[in-house]
Amino acid sequence: MKPTFSIVAPIFNESGNISELYRRVKDVMDTTGEPWELVLVDDGSTDGSTEMMRDLAKQDERVRPVIFARNFGHQIAVTAGLDYTRGDAIIIIDADLQDPPEVMLDLIKKWREGYEVAYAVRAEREGESWFKLVTASLFYRLIYRITDVKIPLDTGDFRLLDRKIVNVMNQMRERHRFLRGMAAWVGFRQIGVPYKRAARFSGETKYPLKKMIKFASDAITGFSYFPLQLATYVGFVAAGIAIVAIPVVAVMRIAGNSAFFGQASTLIAVLFLGGVQLISTGILGEYLGRMYDQLKGRPLYIVREEPEEEGISKQVNR
Repeated sequence: MKPTFSIVAPIFNESGNISELYRRVKDVMDTTGEPWELVLVDDGSTDGSTEMMRDLAKQDERVRPVIFARNFGHQIAVTAGLDYTRGDAIIIIDADLQDPPEVMLDLIKKWREGYEVAYAVRAEREGESWFKLVTASLFYRLIYRITDVKIPLDTGDFRLLDRKIVNVMNQMRERHRFLRGMAAWVGFRQIGVPYKRAARFSGETKYPLKKMIKFASDAITGFSYFPLQLATYVGFVAAGIAIVAIPVVAVMRIAGNSAFFGQASTLIAVLFLGGVQLISTGILGEYLGRMYDQLKGRPLYIVREEPEEEGISKQVNR
């Protein structure tokens, strides 16, 4: 039977969470009275998560594991999950249970009211350090201000997407993905649902500072030209300062001011302009690097095992 709802959960070393995730998703989705499926995408786990997914699939045919050949990253794992879904409405949820499965009923309610996207808004966040809270708040507000698409504040990937939205997103095969921005870019009727984000059920975060910085970089470069524009603005400011400084320095030297003799002022000016140039070149390199990755045309991910289903050909490269 074709499922009405598909739940996508990326898995990377979540052996302590998988059983509880399945139990709570099952308890919630069984109350809807509609057929559903749980697509678990193993993103190169090494802690036994893969075997647990296989065991769940044997116990319940509604569990459909997709197992990567290696680790490809969270956003790519979610993308693979979207590729393999069959439902009319697709819900993306993290496996660490910080996104409570019980909130899915609120998202489904909005979908039944006619909304094509129902995104969960983090009204409260438990179990997170002040550093994570502050940087997350700054990140969301920065993205909101500088991107070309208005991405809702304080939202993650936890959301419900109508099938028509997923069909459009599945055609967008960009490598450096920011799925919440892509969902906002597609448009249609969207609404937020506030919820209290829980502490992680088990294990450690899979988004340390390094990955957070890369994620922010993908979001900014994928949906904004602001860094390029900023480099231009800084160039104009530096040029303006130089134009004003030339006659000032000339007058001061003629007046015999000792502060403007020697090489110190020249060295400072050269270092400043050199720094501006290197930063601008680095920004250009970020955009060019992303273009290079896209032009290589490699698949977004490689699947080692996928759900077998009659009438659907097996495809290991996507």
